[in-house]
Amino acid sequence: MTALAIHRLCKVYDNGNQALSDVSLDIPEGSFYALLGPNGAGKSTLINILADTVRASSGAISLFGHDLLAERSWCKRRIGVVPQEMAFDPFFTPREVLAFTSGLFGCKPDYDWIDELLARLELIDHAKKNTRQLSGGMRRRLLVAQALVHRPKLVILDEPTAGVDVELRRRLWDFMRELNAAGATILLTTHYLDEAEELCDHVAIIDRGALLTARPMQEMMREIASSCLCLNYGGPVDLSTEIADKLATFEPRPSDEGVCLKLGRQQGGSTFHRAYQAAVACFGEPLDAGIRREDLEDVFLRLTGNGAAKRMDEGGDDAAG
Repeated sequence: MTALAIHRLCKVYDNGNQALSDVSLDIPEGSFYALLGPNGAGKSTLINILADTVRASSGAISLFGHDLLAERSWCKRRIGVVPQEMAFDPFFTPREVLAFTSGLFGCKPDYDWIDELLARLELIDHAKKNTRQLSGGMRRRLLVAQALVHRPKLVILDEPTAGVDVELRRRLWDFMRELNAAGATILLTTHYLDEAEELCDHVAIIDRGALLTARPMQEMMREIASSCLCLNYGGPVDLSTEIADKLATFEPRPSDEGVCLKLGRQQGGSTFHRAYQAAVACFGEPLDAGIRREDLEDVFLRLTGNGAAKRMDEGGDDAAG
């Protein structure tokens, strides 16, 4: 069954900025789904539409077979969103925040579940403090607890581990895996692409409001990720136009140690030997050579273009004007 079906979703802001353009996406029930893109790609706009804080310009969204745009009340009770922004009443304690949030979803507070959330997210020792006394990482974890307090079927995590230290991040992901194994569908946006590759079984990549790819993670890495022959010459090599033309078949890329040549995915070992001999003809025998397979970050940067890394470092996300 499909947990979330998005069909031809578009969003154009009043200033003319098109944040989403004809995005269609199916998220299987029970999946751990990564939604990736550089800053300004449209991820937050999409999540804000799902959370009912932004209205779509056109398109349709179905949540477990219900029209999300028409049946807001039914759908909201089944969605939990961890937003990027933190906003709590500074005089409430974490336990009070979670009890109050339960009521917003039409649920009577389940204090056993609230205490379990506080314990699993390592907030139980701070449950009686006012939220203004919590650190940034604690508040981030309280956001996660707030999104889970009504036991949603779809959990949306928008950069949930920003500002969380490595050990706590690892334990948070262990908890998310347990929830996913128990049946929760999880939609994750993150700039930690190694986490996305490790955690998620499906992935979608968007850029400039358009969907670039959406498929199972293993399938994408098998069909899109390529291998490179990395040759060590002890420093950069000459990749002038004439040399680059000779190596064009292998899409040469400079490295600090020498050069990397792209290998075809289907030709196997024969491609390695042709690439190696082509490099030797241009630069001589290398000091060392090895094969490196692309990871998710490599695929992401290649699909989104050379400007993606820069945009990811600039901060901010969707430009709403």
